[in-house]
Amino acid sequence: MLISVLAISLGTLLGVGVGLVLVYGRLVPRIAVRAILEYVRGTPVFVLILACYYLLSKIGIQLTAFQAGVFALTVFCSSHVGETLRGALLALPKGQMEAAKAIGLTFRQAFIYILAPQAMRQALPSWVNTAAEMVKASTLLSVIGAVELMLVTRQIIARNFMSLEFYLIAGIIYFLINFSIERFGRYLERRVALPS
Repeated sequence: MLISVLAISLGTLLGVGVGLVLVYGRLVPRIAVRAILEYVRGTPVFVLILACYYLLSKIGIQLTAFQAGVFALTVFCSSHVGETLRGALLALPKGQMEAAKAIGLTFRQAFIYILAPQAMRQALPSWVNTAAEMVKASTLLSVIGAVELMLVTRQIIARNFMSLEFYLIAGIIYFLINFSIERFGRYLERRVALPS
């Protein structure tokens, strides 16, 4: 749970930065972020987890399994959130930013008060999907020894050989987590929806 919450939270924050650079950044940072984004989105999560754990240690960055797992999922989440935000911002009429500049708002104020609320309405369904994917991707962290639900489930099964029962319990827990995320997303969608 903690790994998923951290990955979703940090990935969302980083993804907002990625999306802003992709839409409003200068040419060189935009090209660099686009290249990294394409690499991360084209890499399976499993490979990204292994790379964060094993390759980073080869260059002198020692991370625990927990830290490497959070880092890998955060990077993966941020790439999806960044791309989602980019699409949502580009879907807004260009006149929104021009109107904000005309009334003297800084970019930061324009983003917080004008662009972000509108983009959030469009990006929210994709964000909910990404959050659910991060919960499911956290199961892969057991390969590097990060303590998460599937690893603990397998450890319990190794002691009592009741595989069906404990895999069923793990499945129910994952369902409840993802169902809660989906319900929370629906609640947020209703909160930010325009009155009809």
